[in-house]
Amino acid sequence: MSAFKRKRGQGSADKNVKKVKFVASGDESPDEAEEKNEVTIPAPVSKGKWTNKERVLIFSSRGINFRTRHLMQDLRTMMPHSKADTKMDRKDKLFIVNEVCEIKNCNKCLFFEAKKKQDLYMWISNSPHGPSAKFLVQNIHTLAELKMTGNCLKGSRPLLSFDPKFDKEPHFAVLKELFTQTFSTPRYHPKSQPFVDHVFTFTIADKRIWFRNYQIIEEDASLVEIGPRFVLNLIKIFQGSFGGPTLYENPDFQSPNMHRREIRLAAAARVREKQMVKELQKMKRTEAKEDVAKDVTADVFLTPAEEKPVHIQTEAPEPKVVKKNKHKAFKRQRMQRARR
Repeated sequence: MSAFKRKRGQGSADKNVKKVKFVASGDESPDEAEEKNEVTIPAPVSKGKWTNKERVLIFSSRGINFRTRHLMQDLRTMMPHSKADTKMDRKDKLFIVNEVCEIKNCNKCLFFEAKKKQDLYMWISNSPHGPSAKFLVQNIHTLAELKMTGNCLKGSRPLLSFDPKFDKEPHFAVLKELFTQTFSTPRYHPKSQPFVDHVFTFTIADKRIWFRNYQIIEEDASLVEIGPRFVLNLIKIFQGSFGGPTLYENPDFQSPNMHRREIRLAAAARVREKQMVKELQKMKRTEAKEDVAKDVTADVFLTPAEEKPVHIQTEAPEPKVVKKNKHKAFKRQRMQRARR
């Protein structure tokens, strides 16, 4: 016997209505007890539909380290409307990301680009028409690394808190709209939970954008950090997706290569300064030794005098006359005196 198939449209009116029956007492008849004890539970008040079909593709290029991989996994955990994809080859051009988004049926993209295995860049794009923004990611701390005391329900919808500076300048207003459409979980999303228990904060400080994730405690509405945390240093804002005319370029941005070059030049300047100090000390020591070898006070008592002519003796000198002592006794006489 084939299974019963329910036709489309049958029971649509009473689909959300539930009936509950209680156990009848022994005095009443079964029919009266059934009518009396039957309670109808109304359908839920909210009959919302999933209308905002925002989907975010989160993936990266090859060459990322473990910290970036953990950060991507944390973002996918926090954003139930996100999708993942395999790593993209570094030789491919960035315009291919738009095709990947179209294949994955995503209209937003978070693309992490690694360079030199130490620099991490993040693209936030509205695919395929733009705009898009490129950031340098600094000071990354993942969930496993922080071990904060905050916690929230997986899949719950976050609040987005922006710094008041986002409304003062036009390029920050564009970034605010990009962040709002990318990080906010759509209402009635199938994978989301109908709770709001954490908040994403975007703060502008030191000409950078600081991202934090906090838990909202129900008792006193205080905030406890959950993680992850990172800092975004804006490079450029493009009109198109992953390219196109430049809408804004950060004049205060300094590339990591330039920063490392300045550090090396500063270290080399310190080494050269130490060598110059050593050479000066060595020169001072040699000058001091020369001064000691030549005594300045040696010529103090020298008085000027007339030079005498040099006399050269050409003849032998006359022999000296030896005068004998007459009173001196001979040797024989001295010996005789000694015997006596």
